[in-house]
Amino acid sequence: MDTDEYRSIISNAIEREIESYTFYRTVREKVTDENLKNLFNELAGEESKHRKTPEALLLKEPGKLGFDTKRDYKVADTLDVPPLSADLKPLDGLVIAIRKELDAMQMYTQLAGLSVDPDQIELFESLASMERGHKARLEDIYTNMAFPEAW
Repeated sequence: MDTDEYRSIISNAIEREIESYTFYRTVREKVTDENLKNLFNELAGEESKHRKTPEALLLKEPGKLGFDTKRDYKVADTLDVPPLSADLKPLDGLVIAIRKELDAMQMYTQLAGLSVDPDQIELFESLASMERGHKARLEDIYTNMAFPEAW
């Protein structure tokens, strides 16, 4: 991995966190259900905190981080996701949010796999775990909203 690839990967992570934060804040303003408002507000706050980690990494040179640069997991090669918009039905918003959390979880998991420094591995695994938790919460809400007859 060269310096440009490294910066591209980390910049992409920052952009995803900002995009998710903006989406959650916008949806929070649009929904009427107080529980959903609280959920999206909480998720926005967590995405804001997540952004600080890749921002700090962007200031470091790749050689000073513990990456095995001989391996290439194509972390930057992601599927295109449509732009997030609050002009969606709540279920559609949840689907996009779930996809965003999945993409973030996979990205952090791949960065952990590319890392050789134990502290760095733990950091990326922790971020992946947080994103996995967000995804699970959103999937539960989606299931309950999309299939209310199950209850």
